[in-house]
Order: sequence, then structure tokens, then C-alpha cells
Amino acid sequence: MDRVPALDEPLKKLLGGPTAKVMAEQLDLHTVGDLLHHYPRRYEERGQLTKLAELPLDEDVTVVAQVADARVHTFNGGRGQRLEITITDGSGRLQLVFFGRGIHKPHKELLPGSRAMFAGKVSMFNRRLQLAHPTYAKLSADGDDSAEVVDSWAGALIPIYPACKGLESWKIAKAVDAVLPSAQEAVDPLPPSLREGRGFVPLPEALLKVHRPHTKDDVEQARQRLKWDEAFVLQVALARRRHADAQLPAVARRPSPDGLLDAFDAKLPFTLTDGQRTVSKEIFDDLATEHPMHRLLQGEVGSGKTMVALRAMLAVVDSGGQAAMLAPTEVLAQQHHRSVTEMMGELAEGGMLGGSDLGTKVVLLTGSMGAPARRQALLDLVTGEAGIVIGTHALIEDKVQFHDLGLVVVDEQHRFGVEQRDALRGKGKQPPHLLVMTATPIPRTVAMTVFGDLETSVLDQLPAGRSPIASHVVPAQDKPHFLARAWERVREEVVKGHQAYVVCPRIGDDEDEKKAAKKKSAEDEAEKRPPLAVLDMADQLRKGPLQGLRIEVLHGRMQPDDKDDVMRRFAAGEVDALIATTVIEVGVNVPNATAMVIMDADRFGVSQLHQLRGRVGRGSAPGLCLLVTEMPEASAARARLNAVAATLDGFELSRIDLEQRREGDVLGQAQSGVRSSLRMLAVIEDEEVIAAAREEAVAVVAQDPDLDRLPALRTALDALLDKDREQYLDKG
Repeated sequence: MDRVPALDEPLKKLLGGPTAKVMAEQLDLHTVGDLLHHYPRRYEERGQLTKLAELPLDEDVTVVAQVADARVHTFNGGRGQRLEITITDGSGRLQLVFFGRGIHKPHKELLPGSRAMFAGKVSMFNRRLQLAHPTYAKLSADGDDSAEVVDSWAGALIPIYPACKGLESWKIAKAVDAVLPSAQEAVDPLPPSLREGRGFVPLPEALLKVHRPHTKDDVEQARQRLKWDEAFVLQVALARRRHADAQLPAVARRPSPDGLLDAFDAKLPFTLTDGQRTVSKEIFDDLATEHPMHRLLQGEVGSGKTMVALRAMLAVVDSGGQAAMLAPTEVLAQQHHRSVTEMMGELAEGGMLGGSDLGTKVVLLTGSMGAPARRQALLDLVTGEAGIVIGTHALIEDKVQFHDLGLVVVDEQHRFGVEQRDALRGKGKQPPHLLVMTATPIPRTVAMTVFGDLETSVLDQLPAGRSPIASHVVPAQDKPHFLARAWERVREEVVKGHQAYVVCPRIGDDEDEKKAAKKKSAEDEAEKRPPLAVLDMADQLRKGPLQGLRIEVLHGRMQPDDKDDVMRRFAAGEVDALIATTVIEVGVNVPNATAMVIMDADRFGVSQLHQLRGRVGRGSAPGLCLLVTEMPEASAARARLNAVAATLDGFELSRIDLEQRREGDVLGQAQSGVRSSLRMLAVIEDEEVIAAAREEAVAVVAQDPDLDRLPALRTALDALLDKDREQYLDKG
């Protein structure tokens, strides 16, 4: 394979050890090619200033502004000195602070009226935004900048790069200058016909224009081209994956008339929603083919995915096969087992006294089961006595053998490693059919990228009887009386005969403390307070605002039997308030629980908050979700919480979630092994690009599955797919 030597050069050779080390550690940039694909985040026009009024808290920023005022303050009886500089850009003002010996140089250079670029992390002090010890590069006051500065930012637009501690935007710009000549040797992955047909500039030109544009049009041309590269190469990888899948054999599974599925449907006390019918038909059509089904079933919290999955499993059992359902936690596996056996009734007691003749055995398999129960479960699987098995990753162990595995259902895919999925698939005589379920709604474009090797079905209708959930942000710092009112609301719900959850980010035992001490993040340092813990919170509530209520705790480090016991008593209404970690996030179903208080809500992601909230309002009474935070009103965290409170639409929230996270995270490292390949493509905004790239990719792969006639595309593909990713795509 013909590699591109110039772009594979290690940065160390060109930039020297120290700079290369920071780039590798902080920005994951190792080669010339990596740096060429580290694109500017935005561009400053000379003389046009960044809006200081819109600075985000806790982010590294680069601003161009004018010094309005500079003063030295002394403290500690004159022993300590602090330089405070106010800068302005017309939209707002910002305080810069320098301490100790570090004040002399800025004091001499940053005189009132002077202009400079400043870079640093925005922090909050005395309720005002500030940059502490920013680095800076002076610009001349009249905008006609000195020759040196003009050279370092050639062209009319100053590129502002995603920066990090120790490497400001302008240092990255200097490093890019050093590697830019190598861009001439970049190999173009787009087939010539596609490039010409869509009027794209060649790749070397695009790289030059994105880093050193002279006009806004240069930037636009470069971006369009580079977005297409990313979307197209990724879609080719996924199209090849789907193409390879279509060649695999599988046993067609069709339910037998008057069999187990019909018997189950006949005893359902309600009718399926239209959505459930449509999705079931898509799944049954897939199961009836001789190639393995690969389907993603996404549905809002409580939309009845389990029912759809169960009917698919029954269809497979009907046809003589077995079905396995994988859950991410023991609590969830036990819950699925309980709800499946309840829904099936005597049909889940195949071969047992009092069971139905049509029935099958439904077994549970988890890591904490006792040896005799485990032995029996394994025996039931290998003989085919058990048609359905529900379990955690314990199902994947080598010892577990199936009689004839026909369908694998994976619940909450984003928690499962790809290798685990494959290990289970390897247990069938032929590749089993695969149904992946998620309650985290995924916008269509992300489904086309992250899950691009799966066909997608969406359940967006809630079954009858689900109640609305009211959500409110409780700013505990600004308005402490709001928090007191939150606990009153919990008591009111309990008086009405309902129950409540209180969710905390940590458990709060010794092991937790050790982990937290090791992993103190900058954010925690800034806030000087570790996240609230379940055990401390339970203690405070028992003695304080919820005194007299029946309170229990639930967290991941409890013994499985204890966890089960607490959950069972909560479900039976013997517990008023459950103080828990996110173990309750997925699948816990207690219709009588109507209130949820999430402490330190800003420590959770948008999708996670939406999942947690889905635990209330599951019965006929309306639900209430209170998001408690101490973050200031202007912070990004508060904006995120306000968004969650404002809508119950999971798809809308998943868009917000993605817009607020870096695009590289969209593909989730663990999920796919991609070295955050998306640098230019914004998965949300570029829906049209992704859809068009997918069409082109399907056409290219249909004509030339091995890409023999497109060596440059093949090279780009190899660069995108590191080893794990290649395996992920090969196995899916």
C-alpha cells in the first residue's frame, strides 16, 4: 500500500520535542497529517473584536481586545502584588489578573490603549468573569500590525485554533506554518468523478485555504470540501460493512401459525400502538430473510420497546431457535427477567407443571448467581430447554453454550463494547439476527454515522396511560428557599400516597473517596466541593427535611440481594424515598413514583438527565422532576439544565446534547474506536452532506466493494480505521 511519507512525518522532527510532546498529550496530534487536519475553530478579522459579552465559562478562549485600564494592587502588608487589567472590545469588559513576579512584563507592555490577542481559561471570581495569567501577543493599536505579527498571521483572517493549556492558538498557527508545505503531498480520497461532479477544490488547496484563507469564500470552499471527505470516507466504511453483512448467511426465522407468538398476543390485555405494529413488521420481515438482521430500535423512555423485542424473541422461539437478551447491569437484567416472565405468564413455564404446552423456559444468567442455579441455567441453554435467556455480559463467557442461538437483543447499546456484541454473535451455528435497543434518542444523522451499519426503526409514540412530567431547575445557590420548597414537594407527593427518587452523582463510601481524590478534575478544584454523595444525602434527609419518611439507599456497590430487596420494597410501596445513584437510570419501572430530585444535576449529561427523568410519570399521576444545581445563572451548565426542563422531546434534547459536546465525542471512543475522525463535520448541522455522502458511498461500494480501482480512497480508509475500528466494522 502506498503511504504518504510527508504526512506521516512525526511532528517531533519539524517542531522539536517540547512542542510535539504538548501536541501529542493535549491534542492527540502526532504526525504532520494530524496537525494539517487540526482546523481553526473560527477566524478573527483584523480589527474585528471577539465579543467579550459572550465568553463561555471554563473554556480556553482567544480574544482580541484593547486595554482600558491597568492597576497594581498590593496585599499582605505590601509583600504581595497583583496587576489587574481591564480590557474592552465595545461589547463588554473583561478583567485580566497577573500575580507576583509575573506582573512586571505585562505592566510594561499592556498600557491603556494598546491592543493584543489574549488567551486563557475563563474563570469566575467575585461573580465576574476573568482570565488569570493569560498569555498574550501584542498587536499595533492602529490595526496596521507589525511585520512579524503580519507574517505569523498572513492574510486578512486570523485563524483561531482549538487550543489547550501550554499551547495557545498563535503557537499552533506557527506550528501549522512549519508543516503547511507538506499539504501539497496530501492524497485525495474522493474519486475524481465525484470531486469534479460536485465542483470541489483539490485536497491540497482545501488544506491551504482552511489554514491561511485570504477571504471568507476561501474558508467556505475549504470547509465544504473537508466536510465531504470526512462524511464520505466514514460512509464508505459503513457501506462496505453493510455490503459484507449482506453476504453472510443466517437462518430465516418465521413464527409458526397458532404458536407461541399467537398465544402470547391472544392474552395481551391491551392493543399494540400503531408504532409498535409498524416496527414489529419491519423486524419480522428482517427475521424471515436468510441474511442476519442488523436493526437499531430507538424509542423514547416508556414507548414499549421491551414489548416489541419480546415479540421478536417469541417469533424466533416459535421457529425452533433461541433468543438472548443482553442488559448492561444486573439490576436491569433482573428487571427484564421479571417483566418478561410476568408478561408471558404460564407461557414462560415451558416444561414445568402448570406451564403451557406452547410455553418455553425463560432463564436469567448473571455473574452473581449461585453455582447450582447457574449450572441449571447453562444446562437449559445447551439442551434448548430454555428458549429465552436474559442476562448481563456473563452470557458472553466461554462456558455459555446455546443449542441454536437465533436472535440477540442488546439493550442500551451505547453501554456495550463491540467485542462483547461479537462474542455473543459467535455462539450461533450461523450468525444470529441482531436487534439493538436504545432509549437514548439519536438524531437521524447520528444514526447514519454512529450506527450506520444498522437499519433504524423508531418508536416515537407513547402507550396510552403515560402522564406528563413537569421539570424545573432549582438554583440552590442563588435561591436556597427553592431547595427547601423542593423537599416540601417531595413530602406532599408522599402524603398523596406516592413515592420519590433522590439522585446523587456519587456513592460516598471510602472507595469512592479514594477514586475522587485521584481524579480531581479542574472543575472540581474550581468549585472546591466534591459532588454530593448518596450516603451523606440520605443521612441529611433522614435527620432534616424528610424526617419521618421511610428512606432507603440504592447504589452499584451494594450486594445484588440487597439491591434487589430495596428495589422490591420500593416497587411494593414500602419505601417513600429512594436515595440512589444512576443505577436507576435505565429500565426501572415503578408507576407509583411521581417525584424525582436530581442533586448536582449539572454533573450529568443531557441524555442522562432525560433518562433519569423517565423514571417518574410512569403511572396515571403526573410526574415532577427537580434539577438542583449550584452553578451560576450565566454558566453553560445552567443553559443545559434549562434546555432539559424546557422539553420532554428526547430527540430535541439529543440535538442539544450534541451541539454542546465536541463532535469528536459523537462517535464515542469506546463505541467505535475511531480516533475522533470528525473534525470539520458537524453531525447535527450537516445532515444534507451526510445523507448525500451516504448515497455516493453506497454507489461506489456497489460497483467496487474492495475499492481496487480507488487506491487513494483505500488509503484514506486505512488511515481512518485503526485496528479496533476495522474489527468493529468487520464484525459490527
